[in-house]
Amino acid sequence: MGRSHADLPLHYGKVPRWLAERMGRLGIAITEAVVTEYGRDEFLRRMGDPHWFQALGCVMGMDWHSSGITTSVLGALKRNVNERSRELGLYFCGGRGKYSLKTPDELLAVAGRTGLDGQALVRYSKLSAKVDNTAVQDGYQLYLHSFILTAEGRWAVIQQGMNTATRMARRYHWVSEGVGSFVEQPHAGVCGRNHGLILNLTDPAARQSREGIVSLTRENPDRLMREANLILPTHHDVRKGDVNMKRLGAALTLAHERYLRDFESLLMLEGVGPRTVQSLALVSEVIHGTPSRFSDPARFSFAHGGKDGHPFPVPTRTYDQTIGVLEDSLRRARLGDREKSDSLKRLHRMALQIERNFIPNDFFAAQLDKERRESYKYGGRTIYGKAKKPEEGPVQLSLWDF
Repeated sequence: MGRSHADLPLHYGKVPRWLAERMGRLGIAITEAVVTEYGRDEFLRRMGDPHWFQALGCVMGMDWHSSGITTSVLGALKRNVNERSRELGLYFCGGRGKYSLKTPDELLAVAGRTGLDGQALVRYSKLSAKVDNTAVQDGYQLYLHSFILTAEGRWAVIQQGMNTATRMARRYHWVSEGVGSFVEQPHAGVCGRNHGLILNLTDPAARQSREGIVSLTRENPDRLMREANLILPTHHDVRKGDVNMKRLGAALTLAHERYLRDFESLLMLEGVGPRTVQSLALVSEVIHGTPSRFSDPARFSFAHGGKDGHPFPVPTRTYDQTIGVLEDSLRRARLGDREKSDSLKRLHRMALQIERNFIPNDFFAAQLDKERRESYKYGGRTIYGKAKKPEEGPVQLSLWDF
């Protein structure tokens, strides 16, 4: 896996309980679906993809572009996945701040239960942290270290550093299958804007310097890290330029009532309203989409909004129905009935079919306004409170009016 970069503006604050609980349920359901369909190694690869990870955070209702996605998503997954580690064969260790210091003990505990080489795992954990804090001197001080492990001993690491001067965060992704050496190009991806010269002793061009190095402070910076291909802006609102309009339009079209009636029986989604289908289409893409589909993670915030109200309040009733459909499909699949889980896969395929011929019109502003004004219908909530019904009534405009 190659490198990719993104700006992550620093955000502070706590995730409210009403959202944290939903994030946990949706996160474990998506994790189980990926592991069931594609295996544990594929789950690690996705955790090593900064674009996919950001899309996952967006579809879970977090602030779509912020550094808080990292802490909140990893925290939700750790709490819920570890309760089913024996079944899923996945283990989350570490975390933010003081929890990162517990990583070695947690890895040794997992090794004791699984028979894996605990000392080797602890070494990998410490080396990855040492590389990103010392061998790559880019102005970001690590404050989060998460180690994701499979029952077979393969692993991924996600770390995040803070640059208080620029108020930006940088996220580092590692996947064990791509690590031939801890000191030469080990990263699956690095998220963060290039702010100038970076001392990167993991670059292949620095091999001779590594071999003869006496003091890091005496070395000149070797090479600029490659330019970002995913730059997340500092503005909080989701704008038209932040999303792929063709892809978003296809998902909205799929959810339109006139279209939905024609295939609801095929999808095994009878009784599910168009707003929930919109969310399910985006969740299905997170589960079944290929890597190229996640270049615009802001689009996935149109599933369940954001806790800060951008692009719109979190529609809690829609969120709950999405979780219910996904959990039911997984429950049936465990019993050998894959009809519903297969229907969610078909939902993604249908969106792709619509997308091929979809011509995006200028519907973005009207659709966003409609989501916000109708938010009260779906139990809309933000960190500021519950959405209220507009006095003049909800607007009816959507992409179908253009």
